[in-house]
Amino acid sequence: MESAYLQKNLGTCLTQGLAEVARMRPVDPIEYLALWIYKYKNNVTMEQQRQEEMAQLERERELAVMEQEMMERLKAEELLFQQQQLAFQLELEMQEKERQRIEELQRAQEQFEKELRISVENTAKGEDISHGEDGADSGRTLAEISDRYGAPNLSRVEELDEPMLSDVSILRKVFCEKQIFFFFFFYFGRA
Repeated sequence: MESAYLQKNLGTCLTQGLAEVARMRPVDPIEYLALWIYKYKNNVTMEQQRQEEMAQLERERELAVMEQEMMERLKAEELLFQQQQLAFQLELEMQEKERQRIEELQRAQEQFEKELRISVENTAKGEDISHGEDGADSGRTLAEISDRYGAPNLSRVEELDEPMLSDVSILRKVFCEKQIFFFFFFYFGRA
């Protein structure tokens, strides 16, 4: 039992120390062996501290790697969030522009319809007025109708009715052309 204790605690140290004394053959082998054992103890302690420090450094390195990976993931998530937020803002802006464009087109359509209605009404009134004037002025000459000095004294000028390409059909044609324009503007003007 005592030999096991000595073998466990002093076996390696004494074996190496005695081998060193035999190799060096110092003048005072006992003092040399004592100093060698003291130095051996310091070396073993330093090696244990170095091993502990290396283990601590390895743990710290692993923690630093984990922290770095966590930071990279957080940055990636933040970048993804920013991209999603930017895409959302762009989508909102696009929707707002589209809404404004639709409102503008509706206003333009309403304005066009209003102008068309007024034009049709004016055309109808103009035809009524011209028909009424034709009946009233049918016997008068151009000089009598005109207020200008030196107007020719012609009897009347008769206008021949043109084929049915009236103002209403012209307005219909203009209306159709504007609708086609708005159609192309609405669908192809987005770019």
